[in-house]
Amino acid sequence: MKRYALLKHLRRYGCYLKREGSEHSLWANPVNGAIEAVPRHVEISDKLARMICKRLDISDIKR
Repeated sequence: MKRYALLKHLRRYGCYLKREGSEHSLWANPVNGAIEAVPRHVEISDKLARMICKRLDISDIKR
């Protein structure tokens, strides 16, 4: 999946960009305080996208 599609999904559920790193961006869920790293690749595997959503405690992306 494309990175921009994952970021759009994260924003839809209220997550926000906490800070940028050299190879990853840290996204936070303000509801539960969870923070997760999102790699800066154009393509992100579906398995990794599901894992990021699970760790941020939001629903999976439906394809």
